Amino acid sequence: MIKLIQICIILTAMCCISASAQDTKQLASTGSVNSHETSIPVNAQILIQAYPELNLMYVDNHIVFQDGTSIIYDDGIQKDYLNVMDHSDIDDMFSMDYLSEGNPGYLQDAGRSRCEDFFKKVYGENAKAVKQNLNDVKWFGTTVKFNRINGAAKQLQKVADEIQSNYPEYIPYMKSSGTFYWRKVRGSERLSSHSYGIAIDIAVKQSDYWRWGNPKAKETDEIGYKNRIPPKIAEIFEKHGFIWGGRWYHYDTMHFEYRPEILKMHQEKSKP
Repeated sequence: MIKLIQICIILTAMCCISASAQDTKQLASTGSVNSHETSIPVNAQILIQAYPELNLMYVDNHIVFQDGTSIIYDDGIQKDYLNVMDHSDIDDMFSMDYLSEGNPGYLQDAGRSRCEDFFKKVYGENAKAVKQNLNDVKWFGTTVKFNRINGAAKQLQKVADEIQSNYPEYIPYMKSSGTFYWRKVRGSERLSSHSYGIAIDIAVKQSDYWRWGNPKAKETDEIGYKNRIPPKIAEIFEKHGFIWGGRWYHYDTMHFEYRPEILKMHQEKSKP
């Protein structure tokens, strides 16, 4: 009897995986997000589409990788702002809308939360692993190191090429002050996106950072907004898959981070 029950459980799991795999293949082929005709949650669909090289699957509340390992999608825990920042699951990363215009509202920090398990799995679990995935990107007379996974380095190169060819007036803003650097976000215990080699800081002298102007402020305090970076620069980066720290309530206007899933979410929510 016990063996029969075990067989039934295995067959049920196989059916779930098969159905999810079929939904994933359909999702990849159509390239569209569907909130009705699939077993995959909308935000999981967005994630799968935003990381096509990984061939991700959604199975039983987990994101499954090609090697069979998986990460829980939604831990089911209701979180306040700080816990979303510090203990984000995959679904939490989509909890805030990314705004493409206007000043961000109170605690509006879309993309500032990251599921560390996911990013370590994708880009490298430690500094040594990330370094093995870094490529050189030609960057206005120099080279910068950037992660090649999911086309991140290629997309940064497209940013440089477009500005070089079409917007030479913005070249003075393009001096890099850093890409890969394994470290925690200042004043927190969570890893910076620079740790994964998917972020670049530019134009420090023309930039503003919320902690510079509010050195004693806590993350939940109300602060004013500052920016001196031309919005067109942000639009160019966004076109190629990068979010801008100038769209955050906790503004970091030098910061651009490769996050195609956040921009894909914004595109989906912007559809009529």
